[in-house]
Amino acid sequence: MRTLVTGGSGFLGLNLVRRLLSSGKSEVRSLDIAPWPGPEVPSLETVTADIRDAAAVRACMAGVHSVVHCAAALPLHPRRVIRSTEVAGTRVLLEEAARAGVQRFVFISSTAVYGIPHHVPVAETDPLEGVGPYGCAKIEAEKLCEDWRARGMCLVILRPKSFIGPERLGVFSLLYDWALDGRGFPVLGAGRNRYQLLDVDDLCDAIVAALGGPRQAVSDVFNIGAREFSSLRSDFQAVLDEAGFGRRVVCLPERPAVLALQLLERLHLSPLYRWVYETAAKESWVSIDKASRVLGFSPRYSNRDALLRNFRWYREHAAQVRARTGVSHRDSWNQGVLKVAKALF
Repeated sequence: MRTLVTGGSGFLGLNLVRRLLSSGKSEVRSLDIAPWPGPEVPSLETVTADIRDAAAVRACMAGVHSVVHCAAALPLHPRRVIRSTEVAGTRVLLEEAARAGVQRFVFISSTAVYGIPHHVPVAETDPLEGVGPYGCAKIEAEKLCEDWRARGMCLVILRPKSFIGPERLGVFSLLYDWALDGRGFPVLGAGRNRYQLLDVDDLCDAIVAALGGPRQAVSDVFNIGAREFSSLRSDFQAVLDEAGFGRRVVCLPERPAVLALQLLERLHLSPLYRWVYETAAKESWVSIDKASRVLGFSPRYSNRDALLRNFRWYREHAAQVRARTGVSHRDSWNQGVLKVAKALF
């Protein structure tokens, strides 16, 4: 069977392609606007194209049994690019998948669709209140998926927490960069809030389960996150301890810090966006009971495990990754004025 992975050159896509190829159970076709970053593999076909291009997508659907839609324009992209990619791109993929008779479609959404949490744990049935263009666009894309599920397509929606692991940079590159340079790292508020993350390998496990589970059972929506997680302060401190400089997490007064970050975002002087800084001091975790019951999802990594795996990879590859900035999960983000603030910690 052939699986089409959109966003195959991105952080999640790259890890998923590797997982599917290692299983030997499926031929894999990667579709991404960016070129494939790894070496050529005999059982992997790579296509460099835009998911908003219907003709290119139609060609990619030939002979495909399942689609895993990972492609996304992340929050640092312009609003119009986020919406056209998340919504228009998803619409094209769904229409062409239906035209090609694809048997199963897995959409990678986000817990950003829940907005700033009002209670924990958040369940799949809780209201969707997207924050910012990215969260709102993911909600619209989910609605398109639900429409096609109602027409009979086997449609799985996964809502993962922020996922990390070797090769993940993005917003986490700030923590790793500061730790590696012997700096402390700030958290908003007291840092005692529990904040769930997710290892990318565990997310790949959930995707594989969605691809292989009984059709009627998996055609649904599932939260995906770590089972074991501590406070944000404790989990970030583990990274500083691993760096070995004796530095500590520094707690900042929440309200003034949020106001400062709001201003910096408006002035385009910081890469941190509203959903990051307004949830950073809140309890933030989702129930994974449904995924455990239906998909057999059993995460292997705690927050701390995932963060340390990621940091050790970063430390080993720091020379290369620090020289490469961008707006994806596989790029270090330009820290803006925060790079100056680093000297204070």
